[in-house]
Amino acid sequence: MKKIVLLIGLFSSAVFFAQKSENYLQVGYHSICCGTPSDKPVMNFINQFQKKNKIKNFEVYKQSGLGREGEFNIYIGTDTFSRTQKTKFVEGLKAAIDTQNQMKKPNRDGNVSFDETTTVKKADLSNARNLTLINSK
Repeated sequence: MKKIVLLIGLFSSAVFFAQKSENYLQVGYHSICCGTPSDKPVMNFINQFQKKNKIKNFEVYKQSGLGREGEFNIYIGTDTFSRTQKTKFVEGLKAAIDTQNQMKKPNRDGNVSFDETTTVKKADLSNARNLTLINSK
């Protein structure tokens, strides 16, 4: 039992200290009846933006287990962006999410939500459950 508690504590501290950004954008995936929408459009945009702008230390976390139908959030670190890069990133992310929400089937597919004015802090993520690093290039 002590080994399990020690292992969990070690893993939690490793995730906390591995985070380089202090500010994160939150993208939420919500279900209506039949599961959440795919995160591929957003992840494709993130990967293209990262390659196009040659950004290193790009952090993306996924928090799963937020609902009975697989709801989850994605947190994107923004501290490595310049001011203009952040503006372009937010505009592109909004466009990718709006396109995905417009192409969904009504009353069947879930929604993707994003509020560019909301910033999640590193301290908030350190207390989050089911947080997984999915991109740290």
